Amino acid sequence: MFSEFRKFIARGNVIDLAVGIVIGAAFTSVVNSFVNDILMPPIGLLTGGVDFSNLFINLSSEHYPSVASAAAAGAPTLNYGAFINAVISFGIVAFAVFLLVQAYNRMREAPAPKNPREKNCPYCQLPIPTLATRCGHCTSMLEQSA
Repeated sequence: MFSEFRKFIARGNVIDLAVGIVIGAAFTSVVNSFVNDILMPPIGLLTGGVDFSNLFINLSSEHYPSVASAAAAGAPTLNYGAFINAVISFGIVAFAVFLLVQAYNRMREAPAPKNPREKNCPYCQLPIPTLATRCGHCTSMLEQSA
């Protein structure tokens, strides 16, 4: 059984998954900082600091002014405001990750060469040198571009 476990752990997929989890945990602090320090201040300013966390439905016969007081008394509550906050936070974090991935993809894209050495033949669509006057594949005569 131990040898099977060792084979399982040594497989490339497990190692890749472990590296992904570690990088993901480290990336979490970057995303949290981006959300909390960059995105949330303007959103808080626009919404006037709306907080849904104190919205709840009390399932007991007693009256409690806040979720904290109900929780301290051990009263059962449906904390739908906390759920609304979690959904909004998820949306903001997902948007932040989208923005970071977009920026990363833009950085990775290689710029097109300014003077390409090859072009496609207009007749057979195979690559030929830019300055060619005849296609080496289909032998078509090519017009010279200025």
